[in-house]
Amino acid sequence: MAGAYREGCVYIQNIFAGIIKETEEGYEFAYDEEYLSREGAVAVSLTMPLAEKEYKSVVLFPFFDGLIPEGWLLDMARRNWKIDRNDRFGLLLCVCRDCIGDVSIRNKTDKAIPGRRNP
Repeated sequence: MAGAYREGCVYIQNIFAGIIKETEEGYEFAYDEEYLSREGAVAVSLTMPLAEKEYKSVVLFPFFDGLIPEGWLLDMARRNWKIDRNDRFGLLLCVCRDCIGDVSIRNKTDKAIPGRRNP
């Protein structure tokens, strides 16, 4: 992966699954090799099936962008963390630790979560 500005750890069902990065060219996501070798591993989304390749995009991947809350919850998060509404990656790292569903995102610089393997 190219030089990253910010990185997030992607968890699926509380299991470390990969890394999402903000880069000079846009965004990259790659599954963790250990996660790919797990029996019963599932993809983060249908648009990013399990593969050893890096997924790249000039805009934040729609699946990850869809995890960011909207409306009053987004406004509250922006005020609390003082994040610009247009900083979608910053919002992803701050507010998607405990999303509805199987996927969660943690800032790579955060401390390890008990019971979860960090990269």
